[in-house]
Amino acid sequence: MSGAEEQMQQLRSKATELLLREEWRDSIQLYSELIDLCQSQISNTHQHSDPGHLSKLHKSLCVAFSNRAEARSKLQHFTQALNDCDQALQIEATHFRTLICKGKILFGNGNLDIVNGYLEKCKKLEFQSRTGSFDLSDWVLNGFRGKPLELAEYIGPVKVNRSEISGRGLFATKNIDAGTLVLVTKAIAIERGILGGQDSAENAQLVMWKNFIDKVKEAVTRCQRTQLLIDMLSTGENEAGLEVPDMSIFRPEIEENGCSNDQKLDMDKILSILDVNSLVEEAVSAKVLGKNSDFYGVGLWILVSFINHSCNPNARRLHVGDYVIVHASRDVKAGEEITFMYFDALSPLEKRVEMSLSWGFNCRCSRCKIEEAVCSKQELREIEIGLEKGVDVGGAVFRLEEGMKRWAVRGKGKGYLRASFWAGYAEVYGSDRSMKRWGRRIPPMEAVVDSVVEVMGSDERLLKVVVEGLKKSGGVVEFERAMKLGRGFYSKVIRKQALRTLLEIGINDKGY
Repeated sequence: MSGAEEQMQQLRSKATELLLREEWRDSIQLYSELIDLCQSQISNTHQHSDPGHLSKLHKSLCVAFSNRAEARSKLQHFTQALNDCDQALQIEATHFRTLICKGKILFGNGNLDIVNGYLEKCKKLEFQSRTGSFDLSDWVLNGFRGKPLELAEYIGPVKVNRSEISGRGLFATKNIDAGTLVLVTKAIAIERGILGGQDSAENAQLVMWKNFIDKVKEAVTRCQRTQLLIDMLSTGENEAGLEVPDMSIFRPEIEENGCSNDQKLDMDKILSILDVNSLVEEAVSAKVLGKNSDFYGVGLWILVSFINHSCNPNARRLHVGDYVIVHASRDVKAGEEITFMYFDALSPLEKRVEMSLSWGFNCRCSRCKIEEAVCSKQELREIEIGLEKGVDVGGAVFRLEEGMKRWAVRGKGKGYLRASFWAGYAEVYGSDRSMKRWGRRIPPMEAVVDSVVEVMGSDERLLKVVVEGLKKSGGVVEFERAMKLGRGFYSKVIRKQALRTLLEIGINDKGY
């Protein structure tokens, strides 16, 4: 340890001791000496380019400013204390003790109840951001009354990397169980409205899109960091040449104090970015909770924009106010890419190809490749035509199951094809007449649902069939299957009782 480091350690230890003993004036004097020494060392470290040591010095300086602010506030030297708070926050914009100290000074001792309320709120948000422990259960059980919840931003075990699907993608850095949170993030901008009939809906969407662009422009103009984040997104061109950003840049605590932006806006680029990356709340991979469910909304969420499409997705998103909660809809392995379905993946291959082309790409996910090898069979096309015409749906499902045996389709392949023709399965399982005729000749509903969930994750339409079956037959196993699917669809932010309410599963004599 160098002489300067030893001196700083001694000053820090003695100053902290004096602060704890409430000897405010003496602690201020020692913290002032520590601050001067830290600033001198930072200047020297810049010259020697030692980023690790520099980071420690900045942290020590931030704490010293914060503690000196606390001591000065105790002596009612509020102007000097606020200046120290601002100095600390320039180093670390979300330094918790500094924010609390500054809040108490600004609100004054006459409003301690307000300060304590903010303190509890800050503690809750900090805990959410650090642990990913969110619970929307009370809000759900209260019928979504009141304003949408204010949530902390959270980044789970994920990182941005090169994607074999397209450009860059979001990847799991460790195994993630179904229902576990991946991201919680607030929109850069969002616009909502209620759509009317077809003609008025198109006009309303155009107006909303214009308002949305204006909001993004305002956000970019107001904050340079927002512009930097948006500039990282794809315009749909030169995907391979785009930089892979480090995850630290997306964390809100790195935001600089003061965010003015004098740079000239490239609106053509921003419009291209919004065209490629904007999300709508009514998307097939999304579920809106609360009042916003009556609205059509379009918004921009930066990290969510890196999530690519797959016809065998592993993630879904919940919209809560201006926040998006992204969670795993099935188990995800470390290194696996996080994916949504941009369009309805519970559709046959031919329809999915049409939809992917309308989105401007040709999906080459593992499911599409496997189905291409099978879909050359004329019999499969005939089954698809039969289902479309609604002629003897049970018979078409039976032919598909028998065909998979002859074609030696096993494992995930079965789940893929059953997902492609899920509408037919759902119609059969939902009809007492069809089940009476075909129920013994096709696999039970539970087996088909499980195979589809394995490759597609939880989906509201799968969940509906399971819940309807539970209401008819009951049983502990069926109840647990419904709850497991519910966690995959709604995520673990909604606990058992609230989830049961969302699924409209009543408490019966068996104690569900």
